[in-house]
Formats: sequence, structure tokens, C-alpha cells
Amino acid sequence: MQFNHIDFDTYFKNYPDADGFFGKYGGSYIPQELQTAMDEITEAYYTICKSSKFISELRRIRKEFQGRPTPVSYLERLSARLGNVQLYVKREDLNHTGAHKLNHCMGEALLAKYMGKKKVIAETGAGQHGVALATAAAYFGLSCDIYMGAVDIKKQAPNVARMKILGANVIEVTDGLQTLKEAVDAAFMAYCKEYKDAIYCIGSVVGPHPFPMMVRDFQSIVGIEAREQFIEMTGELPDAVVACVGGGSNAMGIFSGFLNDPVDIYGVEPLGRGPALGDHAASLAYGSEGIMHGFNSIMLKDADGGPAPVYSVASGLDYPSSGPEHAFLHDLGRVKYDVISDDETIDAFFALSRMEGIIPAIESSHAVAYGIKLAKQMNNGSILINLSGRGDKDMDYIIEKYGIR
Repeated sequence: MQFNHIDFDTYFKNYPDADGFFGKYGGSYIPQELQTAMDEITEAYYTICKSSKFISELRRIRKEFQGRPTPVSYLERLSARLGNVQLYVKREDLNHTGAHKLNHCMGEALLAKYMGKKKVIAETGAGQHGVALATAAAYFGLSCDIYMGAVDIKKQAPNVARMKILGANVIEVTDGLQTLKEAVDAAFMAYCKEYKDAIYCIGSVVGPHPFPMMVRDFQSIVGIEAREQFIEMTGELPDAVVACVGGGSNAMGIFSGFLNDPVDIYGVEPLGRGPALGDHAASLAYGSEGIMHGFNSIMLKDADGGPAPVYSVASGLDYPSSGPEHAFLHDLGRVKYDVISDDETIDAFFALSRMEGIIPAIESSHAVAYGIKLAKQMNNGSILINLSGRGDKDMDYIIEKYGIR
């Protein structure tokens, strides 16, 4: 498939390039001392990703420990209410630990073990990446430090408890807005001091090379499974694929399975309370090119050109940039990026819970809301939504802030 002069038959061989760039986005903008550590990770990853031993071990873990493949479910009652468009969801909420995050965390921890590291370090927003990495650390016998903003610690108490039960050291970050961006800052600073014995396991397709590529590769299992399952269920491809986008790991996971197909692809960003700066986290919709956390992408900027304050009802989406591959696909026009508000998200949260018996994560509810909105615009066809996580972590917060609708 050709799109704006890009041949998607060979896309994954060509992007990123050897320096970690997707077009002009990506790369590695970090101190030289830390670059040496990143080069070590890159070399190790390129070595083991072609190793049959590593691949077979990862496949065994996915099958026997994670419970993969996760199913695709048809949303019969919700589809009937909306009309002639059929909605389906890829059930990453049924992946062990309740979200897609374990897909790359098990891969990153296995890489750490291969490299002889003793500790994994990470940030987390909604807590799902933290729980997944704490799980992987327990599985492989590694120590684990998780940095989390104070605001998110309060919002995501169940996941904080899970991380601690799994043996992780949860470190509260009280700088700035005390959310995901500050957690990333703190985790990077810690890694600078400990890189000889530790590996920083980035929680999305962001950061310096090789992490946008590596996390995408580990998450691509979502798209591979979903494509095969959808064709088996329906005999054809979906007309549209939808996923929420913060940093963008779940989205790149499912998108990677369909980039070379005649399928419309939609990435859904959080509009939050509205389009004013500070009221949302929709970097691709409202941002411009800029460098933060070691990579070049499209980001929301303050008056001084630094990362702007952001907001989302979903802790896992309140990040002032997006993965460089998303910026690249945005500029190409291969993926359409759009926005969904907090109110639409919460309505979708309750709609899926009440009509299908599936309580989605608030992050995933953005994608569900957009799928519902898109279905109302289409006369017929099918939409596949990536249900990136379950909503157990969000129930106390939802009830406290919105009540039971």
C-alpha cells in the first residue's frame, strides 16, 4: 500500500531509520553519558530480537503467563442501539494485570535480564505501566522503582497498592503538576545515576531511541492478533480501527497490524475540559514540533517553548507530547487524529459497562466514545476499538467525581 510516497509493505524495515527517526521525528537528544547506556540497550535489543531463544521465551510467557491471545468481542447490544454499524473491541483488558502494558514490560524485563541488569526503573501515570513492570520484575527476580506523581497516586490508589504488593518501591513525585510528565522527569534523573546496574523501562512509544521502536515492536502483537481474529470472525477487515493516544503505545500496537490495509485508522486524544491550553492533553491536535524527554515530536508548549501544563480525566493520557511515530503518521495523513472530551468519555464508560458488561479504563473509554461517535456518522460497516485496559483502577475516582449514572 502506498500512502504519500511511503510503501507500507516495507514500512517496518525502514522506520525508524538507524538513528531512530521517523521522518524528522524521534532520535535521541540526551547527554552523552546517558547516550552510551542507550547505545548499549539498542545493541542488546537488535541482538536478541532476532534470537530464536528470546522469541520463543517471549511467546511462552505471552501464552502461559499473560493469557494471550486476548479475544476480540462483538458489542451486539451497543451496536444495535447505534444502528447499522457493528462495533468490536480488542480485549486488552483481559491481558494479565488488566491492560496492554504487560506486552512491552515482559519484553523489557527479559531484555534487562539478558543484559545482566539488577533493577528496572519506570514512570507511571494511571498506574498500569507501573503494575505491569512490577509484575515483570517479580517474575524475573529484579528490583523495581516506580516514579508516580502525587496527584495520580491519589487518583489511582488501587494500582499503587498492587505495585507495593508486587514488591515495587513506589516513589511519590511532588514537583510541578505532580502527574505523568513530572514522573518521567524524576525517573530519567534517577536512571542517569543508576544506568550501570539498571534499565529504564519507558512506558510508551516515547523517549530516546530505541524505545519508540522497541515498545512498538513488543506491542505489535495486539495488531497481529486483532487482524487475524477479525478476519476469522467476519471474513473481512474492519472499516475502521480506533485507539486512544497519550504517549501512544496501545495505539501503535493495534495500528501496526493494519497500516498496510485499506482500513481507516483513528487515534483519539483527550480534549479534557476544552481547547484552552492547560485544559487538555491533545498534543497532535494543538501542538507543534518540539523536543522533550530525549525525543523530537509534536508537543504542547508554554509561552517559553517548554512543555505546557496538561490535563485529562485519564491519568494515562495527560502527557504534553506523543510518540514520534504518531507525529510521523499524523503528518503523512495515514492516521487521522481527533479528540474526545471528558464528558463524552464518561458517558462511554457507563454505556459500555451497562450495555455490554465490560468496565473500561478511562483511557480506553476515549476510544469507545470515539467509536460511538464514528458509528453515528457511518451508514454501515464495522469498527474495531482497542480496549486497552479495564476500569477497576478508576471506579473509586469515577464514583467520587461523577457518581453512579
